[in-house]
Amino acid sequence: MWIAVGYLIGSLSFAVIVSKIFGLPDPRSFGSNNPGATNVLRTGKKSAAVLTLLGDAAKGFVAVVLAQQAGQPQWVIAGVALGAFLGHVYPLFFGFHGGKGVATALGILLALSPWVGLGCLGTWLLAAYMWRISSLSALIAAGFAPVYSTIVFGFGLMSGAILLLSVLLIWRHKENIRRLLRGEEKPFGKKKEERKLDMPAS
Repeated sequence: MWIAVGYLIGSLSFAVIVSKIFGLPDPRSFGSNNPGATNVLRTGKKSAAVLTLLGDAAKGFVAVVLAQQAGQPQWVIAGVALGAFLGHVYPLFFGFHGGKGVATALGILLALSPWVGLGCLGTWLLAAYMWRISSLSALIAAGFAPVYSTIVFGFGLMSGAILLLSVLLIWRHKENIRRLLRGEEKPFGKKKEERKLDMPAS
């Protein structure tokens, strides 16, 4: 039951919800077609992108904390974490067309261990500062997540769950990986006018 609850919470796609509230186009219909904060930012509405980021992170955090506060065993908490992530990637409420899960994974990691979550966030920020490519930063952070979790939890169920989470996140970035290898992945920080060129004509 708890794993199902985690999946349902994860299925709340804040990119779609926030876009509807702000009267923006469906993020699944333009740009990368990915319902996430980065694609919402392409509309030029920074506040909507920030709310999407916070909402997607919060749902992963809340799902895990609810299971923890209910005194569930570690294997259930690990299942809830994976369920929330899969809910974001394949949301029941939005036609199973979800995002790549970076923000949700961060929220999950912060709930499982603030040290692991902050370590991954710091890794993302450092990589973003060095290369200014969001997908590359996410991939590097995902690669380090199992290392940080092993340091904190040791070899065991929780570090294994975080390893699986990282593998799933990397797999969701397979198209980004192909573009990175071809040198076609665009850095972030484009001007508002340039981002709007990615939008479909209304």
